Parts: sequence; structure tokens; C-alpha cells
Amino acid sequence: MFLRHISVLSALILALGNAPANATLNEFASSPRVPEPERIDPHEIAYRTPTATPTHLILSLSDRRVYVYHNRVLQSSYPVAVGKPGSETPLGTFEVFQMVKNPAWESPFTGQIIPAGVPQNPLGPRWIAFWTDGNNAIGFHGTDSPESIGQAESWGCARMFDDDAIALYDQVQIGTTVTVIP
Repeated sequence: MFLRHISVLSALILALGNAPANATLNEFASSPRVPEPERIDPHEIAYRTPTATPTHLILSLSDRRVYVYHNRVLQSSYPVAVGKPGSETPLGTFEVFQMVKNPAWESPFTGQIIPAGVPQNPLGPRWIAFWTDGNNAIGFHGTDSPESIGQAESWGCARMFDDDAIALYDQVQIGTTVTVIP
């Protein structure tokens, strides 16, 4: 990581040296000579983050994927939908605190309860919660909107194809570390 920062800094210094003397900051920032910020590598995060459990999930919002590591070795990854603007999926490190097979869903807006197993249930066949504000929770779950996978369209949760949600459920347990990165 240190070497990566040095190489970006070196490229920036070279770009500054090649910039016209009268260049504005905006012109310089849009110049192709300025290196793009590197994306966060989920594999590096998994390797460097201490975990209390052998299984560690990395939810990459930019990749729109959840990566499953066991003893820091990538086991699988699944595409997800993430929180839309205004309802972003929270960043940070969390722990799975609730797992439910065939969950019912209660609308946080109307209080209406949609029972498990019906096609309109937005949680699908599995629920894996990793964040709460005390009233609402965010987690991984199946979906009744598979076309949303790969998009930023949820209310903060990580929507998954139903089969993928079942597979993820079988790989985690209460206490599994979940790290959400940009």
C-alpha cells in the first residue's frame, strides 16, 4: 500500500512539472496526466482486516459484489444490488447479528406484513442482517426484483439472486465479519 501511494505521488509530481505555468486547478484536475484514484481492492481488505471468525464478507459497493473469504482465501462472490442515493449502504465493519430462513417482511413505511414464501416478499428466501440503527436493519437478502441486481436501487440492503442468498446463508453464521467498502 505504501509503495502504491509513492507511485501515485510520483505520477502527480511528474504531472505537476509538465503542467503549463498558467494552468488552473480545474484544468489540471481534468488533465489526462493526473492519475485516477485507485479503487479499493477487496482482496487486500480481506487480507489486512483482523476478523473474529474464519469467514469474512467484503461487500464492495463499486463492484456491486459480495466476496466470501474463509481464512483469508476467496471462496466465492455474488452480484448484489446496493443502496440507492439517499439510502446508501453504510460503510464500515460490522458483524452478522441475525439470520432468518424464509423471513416475513414488514414495510417500514406502512407496517404491512408480507408473509414468507409469497412472490411479493422483497426479502426472498433468506435474510442476513449486519447493521441496525435500533429500529431498522440492513442485510443481505433475496429479492422479488432480480432485475435490480448490479444496480444501486435498494433501501440500503444488499439484494441478491435468491439462489445466491441461500448459498451465502449457508456460508456464514452469527458473528461473521462484514466489511462494506466504497
